[in-house]
Order: sequence, then C-alpha cells, then structure tokens
Amino acid sequence: MLAQRKLARHLLDRKAHYLFTVKDNQKTLRRDIQLLCEEMIRERAPDFVQEPGKPEHGRLERRSIWVSSEINEYAEFPGVGQVFAVHREVIEARTGERSAETAYGVTSLGPEAAAPKRLLELNRGHWRIEANHFILDWSFDEDRSRIRTGHGPENTTLLRRFAIGLIKARGLAVAETMRRLGRDVRRVLDFLKMTGNARPRPSAARA
Repeated sequence: MLAQRKLARHLLDRKAHYLFTVKDNQKTLRRDIQLLCEEMIRERAPDFVQEPGKPEHGRLERRSIWVSSEINEYAEFPGVGQVFAVHREVIEARTGERSAETAYGVTSLGPEAAAPKRLLELNRGHWRIEANHFILDWSFDEDRSRIRTGHGPENTTLLRRFAIGLIKARGLAVAETMRRLGRDVRRVLDFLKMTGNARPRPSAARA
C-alpha cells in the first residue's frame, strides 16, 4: 500500500529515492509491469539470482530478479527509474515442501544507481519490514491502536517488538505463543522466568 503517487513525489521532492512493491491498489501500473516482466521471464534468464545458503527460520530461499527500463517514459507513476519482478522459491527444510511467488516492483533508482543485485537486496529488506509489520498487526492489532498522544505510539511499538524478539529468540511461533500467553499473567511471568516455578532448581548436594 506504500506505492502511492503522493508519497513518491514527497520523496523525490526531498532528493530521496523509493522502491515499492506494486500491488492491486495500483492496477494499471501493476498490469504494465506484469506484462513486461512475464515476457522477460519467458524469453531470458534472470538478471541476478541469489542462491540459498544455510536455512533461515527452517527454510531455504532462492530469489531471482528481472529488471527493465523499457516503460519508464509512459509509466503513470512519478520518477520511474526501473521496474522489476522478483521470483521467490522457498523449500521447507524439515518437510521438503515447496512454494513460489512472484512480486512486481518499481523504483526511482536508475540502472546506473542500482544494479539488479542491489535491487534484490533492497527488495529483500523491504519484504522483511513488511513481514515484521504483518506480525505486529496480526498479534497486536497495531493498525487499529488508539494510542496517539506524546511518545505513546513509539514506546508501545518498542514494547511489542521487544515481546516478539523474546519469543523468536526461543525459536517459537509468535502467533501461537501469544495465544497461549494471552490474558494469563502467571503464564507470562513463567515465560519470562520471573517466578519460582520457572527458575532452574539447584542440583542436590552430593554426599
């Protein structure tokens, strides 16, 4: 939803750049990018491929990107430098289950400013931000939060991110753990190892 003309102009006016994933809220732009990129995907190899290294969160991920400047002149969006398609293939390390998706995007960065490898890195960072926002909204309904005054919004988000970090540090699923701990102060205190039952007991002294 960040792919908005007003936001793009705001960034360009301040000598900044943008990189947006284009979704159905920009139907014409998405259609133009998709038509061009589908042709590129059929006719040539990717401009850059990021091969999977070690599994992250139990998954192996391969990303491929195709990039073009062909529609810069007539794309109905401010300051287009390049458009791109990112194809993401994921293998679950434990089960071997495979999934794939293709995302389309636009950036004000031209080819001289960002090669395909760099665009793929920027897109991956953007995807992580979106994923973190999804977790915050799903687990805490953050988008509908009524906290508005002073430093309340920033402080509340920091606390929520801290809670998510604690859960992830133990390798647990955030949504499932939140449901288990929700509305039960004792369970939360046990999880944080703040109660006697949660603390490790000293081993018995040897005779």
